Amino acid sequence: MNQFLNKRPINQILAALPESEYDRLLPYLEFVELSVGQVLYNPQENITQVYFPDRGIVSLVYILEDGATAEVGLIGKEGVVGLPVILGGNSTINQAIVQIEGSAYKIDAIRLKNEFDRGGKLQQMLLLYTQALLTQISQTAVCNAQHTIEERLARWLLTVQELLDTTEELPLTQEFISNMLGTRRSGVTVAAGRLQAAGTISYRRGKITILNQEELELIACECYQILKDEFRRLLSFECD
Repeated sequence: MNQFLNKRPINQILAALPESEYDRLLPYLEFVELSVGQVLYNPQENITQVYFPDRGIVSLVYILEDGATAEVGLIGKEGVVGLPVILGGNSTINQAIVQIEGSAYKIDAIRLKNEFDRGGKLQQMLLLYTQALLTQISQTAVCNAQHTIEERLARWLLTVQELLDTTEELPLTQEFISNMLGTRRSGVTVAAGRLQAAGTISYRRGKITILNQEELELIACECYQILKDEFRRLLSFECD
């Protein structure tokens, strides 16, 4: 058994499982490192492994025919990568790609589906997380259509910081951010410059540091607080 499984994971779903359910999963959980750019599954690909991130961030990305990309969802320690497995679809139109390195607990898709079908606490938490992620995806669509790049950038940076639970530098290039926001790099450059001029962030050589979170929250669109409140409401898991 992997030495990293001697203690409860940071991942909030696994950490909140009752002992009986966690013990059933434990023999099948594998601790793995996640590297930047690692693809966990591709569009229309049968998902054979499910990941519970412990650290790092995975993006759900839609890829257009011309190669352009746009992020539709962010997954960190609060969630799971591979929801189509428990929903019965087994594949999706999006790509799951690691955007910030970290670690995760990997499990065979069939094993997880079998445990889900038992109808215990895991099932309840995964269904609540599904609702939370659907809320994030729908809110992101509205945000991208209605809010300025500066507002969206502020929201996105705050969300990333929260998922990583850190106040340290975030390894984010402007090219990467533009791909995630589905906008031109020049627009991100201007927006990042305004946030830096306002004293809310510091940007240098692919590293961004949030200097004033309160001010950045005031700049961010309403979507940030809406999603934060909804995730807290749905995902306040308590262990039985």
